[in-house]
Amino acid sequence: MVRRQDRKADYVLLTYFLILLAFGLVMLTSASSAVGFEKFGDRFYYIKRQLLYGVLPGIILFYFFAKMNYLVWKKISLPFFIFSLLLLILVFIPGVGDDFDTGSQSWIKLWGQSFQPAEFAKLGLIVFLAWLLVDKREKLGNFKKGFLVVLGFGAVPLVLVVLQPDIGTLSILFAILFAMLFLGGAKLQHLAALAGTGIVAFALMIAVAPYRAARFATLLHPELDPQGVGYHINQAFLAIGSGGFFGRGLGHSLQKFQYLPEVHADSIYAVIAEEMGFLFAFGLVILLILIASRGLMLAKQAPDYFSRLLVGGIIIWIVTQSFLNIGAMVGVLPLTGVPLPFISHGGTALMIVMAGAGILINISKHARQT
Repeated sequence: MVRRQDRKADYVLLTYFLILLAFGLVMLTSASSAVGFEKFGDRFYYIKRQLLYGVLPGIILFYFFAKMNYLVWKKISLPFFIFSLLLLILVFIPGVGDDFDTGSQSWIKLWGQSFQPAEFAKLGLIVFLAWLLVDKREKLGNFKKGFLVVLGFGAVPLVLVVLQPDIGTLSILFAILFAMLFLGGAKLQHLAALAGTGIVAFALMIAVAPYRAARFATLLHPELDPQGVGYHINQAFLAIGSGGFFGRGLGHSLQKFQYLPEVHADSIYAVIAEEMGFLFAFGLVILLILIASRGLMLAKQAPDYFSRLLVGGIIIWIVTQSFLNIGAMVGVLPLTGVPLPFISHGGTALMIVMAGAGILINISKHARQT
């Protein structure tokens, strides 16, 4: 009887993910219709690609990893991490890497298909750190023999992402690294030093790049240069503000008609607020909080140290990325081009985040019952 209960998945967490995915597909269909028709003559261009390159492989990976015992990740953590690093290196090879006019060399294009290796790096970093923190558990309190070793390995993908450069992805990877060191039991003084170093590094990256400094200035004063560097955030404000409490109605956004940039990707939350209103926009935030809460509960009930770190890392990844996107749209964080998990267009991103959800569901089958 106890054994049967231990093998029961967390259907509440699964339901949260299904709601998020279904809502995302509906909103992507609406948000991308205008830009899809304008660019490709097909209102459903982006949702078709999302279904084919994101949902379909994502379902396969989700099912496979939900069935695969999470302990297998312990055995393949190092090879998977190395594979993700090799993908990050490939973006710098001429003819393979591409920036798609974004200014960031963060794409790989092969045989007519493109994907972002940074999405693999997020999961690769989580799996590897979970294994490494288990291995260094007794030495983590020692700065040189424990903390610095974990930090050194964990910083490798961050350096490769800086070289692209992709500050949005860098922020997520740094959050994962910092949070997993915290969950692993690192000393607070070591974490404080890491946080200070991170703040200084981000400040330097803003200072050396005029466009980043301009984005930061726009965060403080969005009313400045509304037709220039402040255009994106001001159009997002117009979308959110015009939605009111109940919204204009599904499919009735005005900002998606070539006013708001990247309506199918980075800016989709603004379209959600415009069409569905504050009620659904805030409801999405509540759903993310419920996922975080359920994930933390799963981490507490996880059967061992490795699975606890794995759960913590995946939840931190999903929640941090979500709130970086939402925070940028409501003007409390600078624009970084970070997509909204499960909702924004992006086959690679959706596929990998669904794989991460599958790992969580598998761990929930082994969680201790309370």
